[in-house]
Amino acid sequence: MKKPLILVTNDDGVSAPGIRALIEIASRLGEVIVVAPDAPQSGMGHAITITQPLRLHATNIYGAIEAYECSGTPVDCVKLAKNVLLKDRVPDLCLSGINHGSNAAINILYSGTLSAAMEASLEGIPSIGFSLLDYNHDADFSQATPYLAALIQYVLTKGIPKGKLLNVNIPALPREELKGLKVCRQANARWVEEFSESRDPRGQKYYWLTGKFVNDDPGEDTDVFALSQGYISVVPSMHDLTYYPAIPVLQDLEAFHTK
Repeated sequence: MKKPLILVTNDDGVSAPGIRALIEIASRLGEVIVVAPDAPQSGMGHAITITQPLRLHATNIYGAIEAYECSGTPVDCVKLAKNVLLKDRVPDLCLSGINHGSNAAINILYSGTLSAAMEASLEGIPSIGFSLLDYNHDADFSQATPYLAALIQYVLTKGIPKGKLLNVNIPALPREELKGLKVCRQANARWVEEFSESRDPRGQKYYWLTGKFVNDDPGEDTDVFALSQGYISVVPSMHDLTYYPAIPVLQDLEAFHTK
């Protein structure tokens, strides 16, 4: 049988340890093509490049695996992969990550990792974004390998309903302490932000974004709770941000007409 075609991307850059770990898993399950940023693009969300040209260069960093580095954002990488490199083929699956740090709860809106996966899902491609709750460059991605391989194989076999996107977060725990996969919802959590002010050597002010993550959600069916209990959280996600309960409440607006 023909191997499934798997597009692999990320937001930490084409040479990041996390994407290397993901490529290793994916290459055992299908034919892999890699298109990733040529430099870190964390926090870019769903940004696209429209004011300057994009560059795309082949790289042999992964040996026989076809790989490219892109000058743009994670979403640019997916767009170029689909419309330029794979214009005559459609990937069976898009994998993004493995990201350094959490993309649970509200972080999905800021994440370049999840935005790349979401871009692919908008094109009807089943997609998974992976994140490990460890910001260290030498983070150990191997402890969750059996779970990630099983999840990828499940999606290749059965697909993903509706939004075609899974947001997967992995607690930074030894393999023997991981309790398994937990399918759950996105927690109602947020960032309380502050800006640290300082001055450069020329006396000009600059600001550095800081803050703390606050979970206002007491539910035990959320990604934040699952991660705190030692589970790998799996959240089915989608791009429709409509708050449907507000539609009937706001329909009074339709009676307003200007003269």
